[in-house]
Amino acid sequence: MRRREFIVLVGAAAISWPVAARAQSATVARVGFLRQAGPDDRQFDAFRGGLRAAGYTEGQNIVIEQRYAAGAYDRLPGLAMELVRSNVEIIVVDGTAAAKACKDATTTIPVVFTLAVDPVADGLAASFAHPGGNLTGLTMGTSYDLAGKRLELLKDMVGTLSRVAVLSNPSNPPHVRYLRETERVATALGLNVRAFEVRGPDDLPGAFAAMVDWRADGLVTLTDGMLFTQRVRVTELALKSKRPGVYPEAEFVAAGGLASYGPNLPDLFRQAASYVDKILKGAKPAELPVEQPSKFDLAINLKTAKTLGLTISREFQLRADQVID
Repeated sequence: MRRREFIVLVGAAAISWPVAARAQSATVARVGFLRQAGPDDRQFDAFRGGLRAAGYTEGQNIVIEQRYAAGAYDRLPGLAMELVRSNVEIIVVDGTAAAKACKDATTTIPVVFTLAVDPVADGLAASFAHPGGNLTGLTMGTSYDLAGKRLELLKDMVGTLSRVAVLSNPSNPPHVRYLRETERVATALGLNVRAFEVRGPDDLPGAFAAMVDWRADGLVTLTDGMLFTQRVRVTELALKSKRPGVYPEAEFVAAGGLASYGPNLPDLFRQAASYVDKILKGAKPAELPVEQPSKFDLAINLKTAKTLGLTISREFQLRADQVID
């Protein structure tokens, strides 16, 4: 090779190297992870596991910026804006409130929700088949009907059930529709229900004391990030007040609650990783259909049932996907 040609090639390589380096660094995806609940290793590890299965390794070709409101819904708009300003390419959220905060914060960054209830009714998507905007993802159920199903399960376990306390957080947008569905099913079952509102952890002792004064036979909790974060305290107060409860997530049962009915949360977060993968590869959230879970898990804590003096029939136990002795 002649000296002139060598100099030209070396010069071209020197010019192209920074471009190649930038291209290589551009393959490191930045993903935001915003939860209206607090940190939970099972859910985050499931999400991270889904990303690994799709070929992403945290710290190598993907970076995850985590933000948690821990049930403080007024913090969500600020946390959403933090992620937008940090130039993430996608934001993964849990529930409706977090999704709404991101929807208000950006119309361009794709948002994947994992625990929405009814994204069409709640204004997050135009339809399940064609979301139409920058949001898509997975729902917790088929609309708000799971709230009524939990009431039915409580009646199956407590034969003398008459009065049911509903623990809910009015700061959570889906609260109204969840409560309406619970009241509808209660009327059909001949039950008397009363809502006991808790906006924060400090409201829990007073709410349970009021349940006892009202002579509630049992309780159901509505899906909520603050209540999920406070699940250990919620189940302790329920046990202390001798009130059997049915909860939205199996994590409540692991913490000492009587029973739960709902989708498997780690599975939903694992599936959310597939949306992230598709979007990073060029798919548009407007064209990715919203998915609904096809299976819901029933979990029972027999130790708690015994403490409450309840006998759970063999038939009911056989219906359960998870039984804690």
